[in-house]
Amino acid sequence: MEVEIKLRLPDAAAHRRLASFLAPRLLRTDAQRNLFFDAAARPLAAATAALRIRLYGLEDQPPTRAVLALKRRPRLEAGVSRVEEVEEPLDPALALACAHDPARLGGVDSPIVRLVADEYGVGGGSAPFVCLGGFRNTRGVYELQEGEGPRLVLELDETHFDFGTNYELECETADPDQAKEVLERLLTVAGVPYEYSRSNKFGCFMAGKLLP
Repeated sequence: MEVEIKLRLPDAAAHRRLASFLAPRLLRTDAQRNLFFDAAARPLAAATAALRIRLYGLEDQPPTRAVLALKRRPRLEAGVSRVEEVEEPLDPALALACAHDPARLGGVDSPIVRLVADEYGVGGGSAPFVCLGGFRNTRGVYELQEGEGPRLVLELDETHFDFGTNYELECETADPDQAKEVLERLLTVAGVPYEYSRSNKFGCFMAGKLLP
Protein backbone atom coordinates (compact mmCIF):
# COMPACT_ATOMS: atom_id res chain seq x y z
CA MET A 1 0.00 0.00 0.00
CA GLU A 2 1.44 3.36 -1.06
CA VAL A 3 0.39 6.20 1.24
CA GLU A 4 1.06 9.76 0.12
CA ILE A 5 0.14 13.30 1.04
CA LYS A 6 -1.09 15.17 -2.05
CA LEU A 7 -1.50 18.95 -1.90
CA ARG A 8 -2.61 20.89 -4.98
CA LEU A 9 -1.06 24.26 -5.82
CA PRO A 10 -3.23 26.76 -7.70
CA ASP A 11 -0.87 27.95 -10.42
CA ALA A 12 2.64 28.35 -11.82
CA ALA A 13 3.38 31.29 -9.53
CA ALA A 14 2.73 29.17 -6.42
CA HIS A 15 4.89 26.39 -7.87
CA ARG A 16 7.77 28.82 -8.54
CA ARG A 17 7.49 30.30 -5.05
CA LEU A 18 7.63 26.90 -3.38
CA ALA A 19 10.48 25.68 -5.62
CA SER A 20 12.47 28.78 -4.67
CA PHE A 21 11.75 28.30 -0.97
CA LEU A 22 12.80 24.64 -1.11
CA ALA A 23 15.83 25.18 -3.38
CA PRO A 24 18.47 24.65 -0.62
CA ARG A 25 16.96 21.21 0.03
CA LEU A 26 16.92 20.03 -3.61
CA LEU A 27 18.24 16.49 -4.14
CA ARG A 28 17.53 16.14 -7.88
CA THR A 29 15.12 16.97 -10.67
CA ASP A 30 13.54 14.17 -12.72
CA ALA A 31 12.05 14.52 -16.19
CA GLN A 32 9.38 11.83 -16.57
CA ARG A 33 7.18 10.53 -19.37
CA ASN A 34 4.22 8.53 -18.10
CA LEU A 35 2.41 6.18 -20.50
CA PHE A 36 -0.64 4.07 -19.64
CA PHE A 37 -1.67 0.73 -21.09
CA ASP A 38 -4.94 -1.19 -21.20
CA ALA A 39 -6.94 -3.29 -23.65
CA ALA A 40 -9.17 -1.55 -26.18
CA ALA A 41 -12.26 -2.10 -24.00
CA ARG A 42 -10.38 -0.61 -21.01
CA PRO A 43 -11.01 -3.36 -18.45
CA LEU A 44 -8.20 -2.09 -16.22
CA ALA A 45 -9.65 1.40 -16.02
CA ALA A 46 -13.09 -0.07 -15.34
CA ALA A 47 -11.59 -1.92 -12.36
CA THR A 48 -9.89 1.29 -11.07
CA ALA A 49 -6.47 -0.06 -12.06
CA ALA A 50 -3.73 1.72 -13.99
CA LEU A 51 -0.77 0.08 -15.72
CA ARG A 52 2.00 2.61 -16.29
CA ILE A 53 5.42 2.74 -17.88
CA ARG A 54 7.46 5.66 -16.58
CA LEU A 55 10.41 6.75 -18.70
CA TYR A 56 13.08 8.94 -17.13
CA GLY A 57 14.95 11.46 -19.23
CA LEU A 58 14.31 14.27 -21.67
CA GLU A 59 11.72 13.56 -24.34
CA ASP A 60 14.11 14.06 -27.26
CA GLN A 61 16.67 11.63 -25.81
CA PRO A 62 16.64 7.88 -25.08
CA PRO A 63 15.36 7.16 -21.54
CA THR A 64 17.99 6.62 -18.85
CA ARG A 65 15.74 4.23 -16.92
CA ALA A 66 12.17 2.93 -16.89
CA VAL A 67 9.74 1.58 -14.30
CA LEU A 68 6.63 -0.56 -14.85
CA ALA A 69 3.91 -0.07 -12.22
CA LEU A 70 0.42 -1.33 -11.52
CA LYS A 71 -1.75 0.84 -9.27
CA ARG A 72 -5.12 -0.39 -8.02
CA ARG A 73 -8.06 0.64 -5.86
CA PRO A 74 -7.03 4.26 -5.19
CA ARG A 75 -8.56 6.23 -2.34
CA LEU A 76 -7.99 9.94 -1.80
CA GLU A 77 -9.45 11.70 1.20
CA ALA A 78 -8.45 14.95 2.91
CA GLY A 79 -5.20 15.06 0.96
CA VAL A 80 -4.16 11.51 1.90
CA SER A 81 -3.85 9.05 -1.00
CA ARG A 82 -3.85 5.30 -0.48
CA VAL A 83 -3.34 2.96 -3.42
CA GLU A 84 -2.23 -0.64 -3.90
CA GLU A 85 0.98 -0.48 -5.93
CA VAL A 86 3.52 -2.91 -7.32
CA GLU A 87 6.40 -1.79 -9.50
CA GLU A 88 9.54 -3.17 -11.08
CA PRO A 89 12.39 -1.83 -13.21
CA LEU A 90 12.11 -2.28 -16.95
CA ASP A 91 14.91 -2.16 -19.49
CA PRO A 92 14.69 1.36 -20.99
CA ALA A 93 15.10 0.17 -24.58
CA LEU A 94 12.37 -2.44 -24.08
CA ALA A 95 10.10 0.15 -22.46
CA LEU A 96 10.55 2.45 -25.44
CA ALA A 97 9.81 -0.43 -27.82
CA CYS A 98 6.57 -1.15 -25.93
CA ALA A 99 5.62 2.51 -26.21
CA HIS A 100 5.95 2.25 -30.00
CA ASP A 101 4.35 -1.22 -30.19
CA PRO A 102 2.06 -1.64 -27.15
CA ALA A 103 1.08 -5.24 -27.96
CA ARG A 104 4.71 -6.18 -27.33
CA LEU A 105 4.21 -5.50 -23.62
CA GLY A 106 2.14 -8.68 -23.35
CA GLY A 107 5.22 -10.76 -24.14
CA VAL A 108 7.48 -9.17 -21.53
CA ASP A 109 8.72 -11.57 -18.84
CA SER A 110 7.35 -9.66 -15.86
CA PRO A 111 5.43 -10.52 -12.69
CA ILE A 112 3.26 -7.44 -13.22
CA VAL A 113 2.41 -8.40 -16.81
CA ARG A 114 1.51 -11.92 -15.63
CA LEU A 115 -0.65 -10.47 -12.84
CA VAL A 116 -2.52 -8.29 -15.30
CA ALA A 117 -3.06 -11.25 -17.62
CA ASP A 118 -4.25 -13.54 -14.82
CA GLU A 119 -6.55 -11.09 -13.03
CA TYR A 120 -7.80 -8.90 -15.87
CA GLY A 121 -7.29 -10.99 -19.00
CA VAL A 122 -5.26 -8.26 -20.67
CA GLY A 123 -2.13 -8.75 -22.74
CA GLY A 124 -2.93 -11.86 -24.75
CA GLY A 125 -4.05 -12.28 -28.32
CA SER A 126 -7.72 -11.70 -27.54
CA ALA A 127 -7.07 -8.49 -25.56
CA PRO A 128 -3.69 -7.07 -26.58
CA PHE A 129 -2.30 -4.00 -24.90
CA VAL A 130 -2.98 -0.60 -26.40
CA CYS A 131 -1.37 2.65 -25.25
CA LEU A 132 -3.91 5.14 -23.91
CA GLY A 133 -1.38 7.97 -24.09
CA GLY A 134 0.00 9.83 -21.12
CA PHE A 135 1.60 13.02 -19.85
CA ARG A 136 4.94 14.59 -19.01
CA ASN A 137 6.01 15.47 -15.49
CA THR A 138 8.93 17.45 -14.08
CA ARG A 139 9.56 16.43 -10.49
CA GLY A 140 11.77 18.26 -8.03
CA VAL A 141 12.82 15.95 -5.18
CA TYR A 142 13.67 17.59 -1.86
CA GLU A 143 14.72 16.45 1.61
CA LEU A 144 13.07 18.01 4.63
CA GLN A 145 13.72 17.45 8.31
CA GLU A 146 12.38 19.54 11.17
CA GLY A 147 14.49 19.25 14.33
CA GLU A 148 14.30 15.72 15.69
CA GLY A 149 11.33 14.90 13.47
CA PRO A 150 11.31 12.32 10.69
CA ARG A 151 13.17 12.86 7.43
CA LEU A 152 10.69 13.48 4.65
CA VAL A 153 11.24 13.30 0.92
CA LEU A 154 9.08 15.85 -0.89
CA GLU A 155 8.16 15.70 -4.57
CA LEU A 156 7.13 18.93 -6.28
CA ASP A 157 5.42 18.14 -9.58
CA GLU A 158 4.71 20.22 -12.67
CA THR A 159 2.55 17.93 -14.81
CA HIS A 160 1.87 18.75 -18.46
CA PHE A 161 -1.27 17.27 -19.99
CA ASP A 162 -2.50 17.98 -23.50
CA PHE A 163 -5.25 20.08 -21.93
CA GLY A 164 -3.37 21.99 -19.22
CA THR A 165 -0.78 21.95 -16.45
CA ASN A 166 -1.18 20.71 -12.90
CA TYR A 167 0.98 21.59 -9.87
CA GLU A 168 1.20 19.37 -6.82
CA LEU A 169 3.30 18.64 -3.75
CA GLU A 170 3.53 14.98 -2.72
CA CYS A 171 5.17 13.08 0.12
CA GLU A 172 5.14 9.32 0.62
CA THR A 173 4.91 8.49 4.32
CA ALA A 174 4.09 5.85 6.90
CA ASP A 175 2.58 8.52 9.16
CA PRO A 176 0.24 10.62 7.02
CA ASP A 177 -1.19 12.71 9.85
CA GLN A 178 2.24 13.89 10.98
CA ALA A 179 3.54 14.39 7.44
CA LYS A 180 0.49 16.42 6.42
CA GLU A 181 0.95 18.65 9.44
CA VAL A 182 4.61 19.26 8.50
CA LEU A 183 3.76 20.03 4.86
CA GLU A 184 0.92 22.37 5.74
CA ARG A 185 3.20 24.25 8.13
CA LEU A 186 5.88 24.44 5.43
CA LEU A 187 3.47 25.90 2.87
CA THR A 188 2.13 28.41 5.38
CA VAL A 189 5.65 29.62 6.24
CA ALA A 190 6.51 29.81 2.52
CA GLY A 191 3.36 31.82 1.84
CA VAL A 192 2.15 29.32 -0.76
CA PRO A 193 -1.61 28.73 -1.15
CA TYR A 194 -2.79 25.14 -1.48
CA GLU A 195 -5.72 22.80 -1.13
CA TYR A 196 -6.09 19.07 -0.62
CA SER A 197 -5.95 17.18 -3.91
CA ARG A 198 -9.24 15.46 -4.69
CA SER A 199 -8.09 13.59 -7.80
CA ASN A 200 -4.90 11.90 -8.96
CA LYS A 201 -2.98 12.48 -12.18
CA PHE A 202 -4.38 9.38 -13.88
CA GLY A 203 -7.90 10.54 -13.07
CA CYS A 204 -7.19 13.91 -14.72
CA PHE A 205 -5.70 12.18 -17.73
CA MET A 206 -8.69 9.87 -18.19
CA ALA A 207 -11.16 12.74 -17.69
CA GLY A 208 -9.38 14.82 -20.30
CA LYS A 209 -9.43 17.91 -18.09
CA LEU A 210 -7.87 19.32 -14.95
CA LEU A 211 -9.73 18.14 -11.85
CA PRO A 212 -9.54 19.56 -8.28
